[in-house]
Order: sequence, then C-alpha cells, then structure tokens
Amino acid sequence: MKTCLFDYKLPENLIAQKPVEPRDSSRLMVLDRQNNSVEHKRFSALIDYIKPGDLLVVNDTRVLPARLYGKKTDTGAKIELLLLKEVKNNLWEVLAKPAKRLKIGSQIEFEEGLSGIVEQVLEDGRRLIRFILNIGAYCNTPLTVKKIIEEIGEVPLPPYIKTPLDDSERYQTIYSKNANSKAAPTAGLHLTDTLMKSILKKGAFFTSVTLHVGLDTFRPVTAVEVEKHKIHSEGYAVPKLTLERIRQAKNTGNRIIAVGTTSVRVLETISCQIDSRKSLSGSTKLFIYPGYKFKLVDVLLTNFHLPRSSLLMLVSAFAGTQFVKEAYSQAIKEKYRFFSFGDAMLIK
Repeated sequence: MKTCLFDYKLPENLIAQKPVEPRDSSRLMVLDRQNNSVEHKRFSALIDYIKPGDLLVVNDTRVLPARLYGKKTDTGAKIELLLLKEVKNNLWEVLAKPAKRLKIGSQIEFEEGLSGIVEQVLEDGRRLIRFILNIGAYCNTPLTVKKIIEEIGEVPLPPYIKTPLDDSERYQTIYSKNANSKAAPTAGLHLTDTLMKSILKKGAFFTSVTLHVGLDTFRPVTAVEVEKHKIHSEGYAVPKLTLERIRQAKNTGNRIIAVGTTSVRVLETISCQIDSRKSLSGSTKLFIYPGYKFKLVDVLLTNFHLPRSSLLMLVSAFAGTQFVKEAYSQAIKEKYRFFSFGDAMLIK
C-alpha cells in the first residue's frame, strides 16, 4: 500500500493556532459508515449520538511540561532542554539546544534549586542528563524532582502551532493526570464537565486508559510503502476497573466509543487480554492501517490528522480510505479547523 494515498494538501490558514471557547463549541463532522453520509454539527451535539449503555474510553494522560530553560554553571550560557523520556530514576534523555555546549560533565542550573549534569552524549543533539535538587539529598527522589520539573517546565506545543497559549491548561484534557506525555490526546480536548455529565445522565459510562503520547506521533510516514514503516512505541496502562467495564460492554452488546486514536491503540493492543482480572501495562507498537480488523472499538471520536501520518492511516482503517479522503476534502471546503486545536470527527 502506497503512503502517498494518505497525502493531501491543506491550506495553512486551516491549521488551528488557538483553541475555541468553550471547549465544546468546536465543530463536529459526523461520519456514518453504514450509508456513507456526512453531517456537520457542533461538538456539543455529541450527546445526540450517544446511546444508553455506551462506554466512552478516554486517555487520561497529562502532557509533561517538558521544556526547561537553564544556564550552564561555568559560563552562564543559556540552555534549552526538551525532556524525551526518563531512562532511570532522575536520569532523562533530552534534546538539547545548543547541544554543542553540553559535554560530559557539563552542569546546568534551573529554577527552584534544580540542576542537571550531562552523563552521556548521544546523537542528534540528545543527551543523558541526571537531575538533582540542591536543597538536600533527602529531596532527590524521582517524585520530588519530577514535581519541580512540572512546576518550572513549559508545556511543549506541536511544531505547527506558532501562537503561544495564554493558559497551558487548554492543552490538557479536563480529566488529565499522570503527566508523562509529550503531546495531548487531542480528541478529549473538546470534552467539558457539563457535556460529560449530560452523557452520564443519558445512561452512558466513561472509563479511562493511559497511553503516554510521544513526539513521534507528529512524524509523517516516510516509507514509500506503508507496510515498511516502523511505528513508534508508547507506554500504556489499563486499570482493572476499565477491563471490567469493557467486558461488561461486550457481554451486553453495548458500543465501545474510543475518544481519540490513542485510546484506540490501547484498546486494540489489549483486545486479547480483556479477561484479565488484574490491571495491564506495557508498551505498544501496534500499527493500524487499512486492512486491520478492529476487535473492540465500535465508534471513534477523533480530530483531523496530518498528511501521511500513522493516525490518518488508523482513521482510514476504521472508516475506509476513500470515505475519509472525501470527508477531509469536505472539511477543507467547509473550512474546518485542523490538528491539535482543531475540530473533531465522530465516526459511527
């Protein structure tokens, strides 16, 4: 399957730079797979498509304020770090700028008594840096260091968003926790407390999984053929209660609605393990593209995705490549807003 099948041209002015207020006032394109029909609604109308007994599965991950600004201890030179992943307790792989100034043993000072020392030089501007707090060894626990990082760090926005946020919480879902993601699960950004309560009142249910979104989610598929692309790995966790609710939904014939492609990846990854009586966790490299047979997900709520992205391929697998291509063409014609702060799509 050729990757170019998932390419399209998007006018730059349709890339949403700021979220709309309130959250559920964004637009919602509704795709019906049975009759290939398309409706144009507001997101608040989602309630009209919810049935009693539906199980909505959200990703409760939180975006880590992973961008840190500091200065070299010896020269005072300004240093910018983007935290990529915690390798061990307080030892992080980071993307440094300017990386050439950071050699093994280089020390960096940040706010609130946090400092770091370079332990290893990696390729492509990456470094391994150990973080410590200079206010007492008893404070140098992973939880305490991470708490300081969350206080002084800046939430990194996707590269296509050029406008700074007035409120960084607008790049978090209202139910977010477990900060470890590099990007938000954007389908959930549209949900409000009022809308969620209305959905519950209608007789549907919410449950959560956790998938920590990595930076690779923004990278286009560069392989000429889709099948040759190596998908990125992301860590996930599924609570025991969520497994119980999934089993119940399947046993009673109720729909499972995945809120976002990240929830899809988790659900389909654990589809053969839902009989487990304990929580599940691990990492997934599941690559979903047309031809994939979905096992748990019945309805998908998602945003509009980048050209040639693995996420667009997942959506195409769920709704059909041609149907999705036609829907995206309509969205561009109707001037829907695209990507992280853009509008949403409900595929049923």
